[in-house]
Amino acid sequence: MSLAEAVNDQGTSARALYEKLEDRVLARDQVGASECYYDLVRNGRPLPEMLREAVRIHGPYTHVPYHERIDNGFVNFVNNDHCLLSARATLHLSKWLPAEMAGLPMAQTIWYIPTGLDIWNQKINKAPGHYARGMAPQNGAPPKPAIHWPDQEPEHLDGPLRDRLDQWMTLVHRGRVLEAYRVFLGLMQNKTDRKAVLAELVFAGLIDLQDRAFLNRSYTTGHKSYRARATVELGTVIGWDDAHAVLYAGALDIAVGPRWYSTYEMACNCVTHYLEQQKISAVPYAGTTAGELALLANSEPLTATEAEAFLEVVLRQHEPAYLEQLSGLLLAGKGPRQILDVLQIGAAQVLLETQDSLNFSISQHCYEYCNTLGWFYDSFEHPQRLKLLYSAASFLNRNAWHQKNIGDGKAYVAELPAAADRMSEQQLLERTLAAIVALDGPQAVAWAKAYLASSGDRQKLVQQLALTACRLGNDPHNQEIAQCLLEDYAKNRGFDRDRLLLACVQHTAVHRKYGDFLECGRRYGRAMGVAALA
Repeated sequence: MSLAEAVNDQGTSARALYEKLEDRVLARDQVGASECYYDLVRNGRPLPEMLREAVRIHGPYTHVPYHERIDNGFVNFVNNDHCLLSARATLHLSKWLPAEMAGLPMAQTIWYIPTGLDIWNQKINKAPGHYARGMAPQNGAPPKPAIHWPDQEPEHLDGPLRDRLDQWMTLVHRGRVLEAYRVFLGLMQNKTDRKAVLAELVFAGLIDLQDRAFLNRSYTTGHKSYRARATVELGTVIGWDDAHAVLYAGALDIAVGPRWYSTYEMACNCVTHYLEQQKISAVPYAGTTAGELALLANSEPLTATEAEAFLEVVLRQHEPAYLEQLSGLLLAGKGPRQILDVLQIGAAQVLLETQDSLNFSISQHCYEYCNTLGWFYDSFEHPQRLKLLYSAASFLNRNAWHQKNIGDGKAYVAELPAAADRMSEQQLLERTLAAIVALDGPQAVAWAKAYLASSGDRQKLVQQLALTACRLGNDPHNQEIAQCLLEDYAKNRGFDRDRLLLACVQHTAVHRKYGDFLECGRRYGRAMGVAALA
């Protein structure tokens, strides 16, 4: 039985709850939507079903006509949807939490969705919500959220799959939003092609990466790839026969402008210049070379000394030093996936060096890009993966210099009381978590370092960091960053993966908070009888 059939099979009980949830979301009623969610949990509705219905409800209203505006001569950024990203993170975070708290990540998703509708009109103060915070309050009842891109029917192309994927990519590149979406729906209908089609969707997101950051506020920061990953993971869990709403919410946006490909173009030319050692000409290039594919098969890890030296170049030197260093490692037999592990540790270091709560925009997205690329490597055998390693290194280098240029980028760890070395692991853990909730990043990192130095149980720390990230709400994209760091801690084989845990502590404590950031967790705790949250 499909999820849609399962909802209908429940008769009026489940369907009525979802209809009430939709009504409260579209009314932008956070409290009412949350109460509907509590009833769904009490009703025993499964998480994939609740995710499917949540995406179905918000999907039409979380698109924008363009991710940029020019207002009276001034370029302004139009943000990306966080509802779908939060739903994806919920899949993973719920598995890490104690059973009685496993519903908290979805509670944060539901709490946020009413504030995440119609971002375009929020940004010009014509609709209330997360992105209208700080603007003058509106008079009267809020308008209904706008649908900027209507849903479509599939369009089928003829020819070999590679040719059809290239036709779709051309439509994306040219910003033919609805036509690209129709073609993508058609591509997804052939089950035998589906994995390759989804890989191309994520690839299209990963190559869309701006080429500068300093004094810019309009940029993609890899968001197209995060939305694409969410589409893949949610659709897989829900089941593709029931996941049209996920495709509408996630795949359509890939062609919405603006689109930036210059970083990836540089990555393509790095293969020609550094790896093939050929001059770059005006003759069009395509595909991958035999030498590139051979290097993609490398699997030798970096030594700790090599990793530290590589990060010193990536984080502290200007282009082209890191491009040359990366190319040398690949030509010496080092594995691309192993190099990516080191880049993740470097991105975590920049998070640790970010001290101002308003300065995480580039550093947290750079980390998520490195995380998403790692997931892409582990999930698909896409032939262009090697080039994306150069994109990630470029983003990390740009990230590190951006933080330095804005006056941030300095690690600071507080001094602990002398008695800290006599505390138990549990006491050190409790103080770490208390400092996070108190939003004291340096103190939290110091306590976490003491916990790790005492050989504290890493898995216990992972669980508690996931729980703490889920308690701090009002923009669940931030708890998604914690999920990325904790996910990579489990997979990363780099020389200092504890740095990922410390970065999770720092980011969770210091990232920008909105309103009463513990309110959603408290409401969930009271409603579901979880005293530790109430």
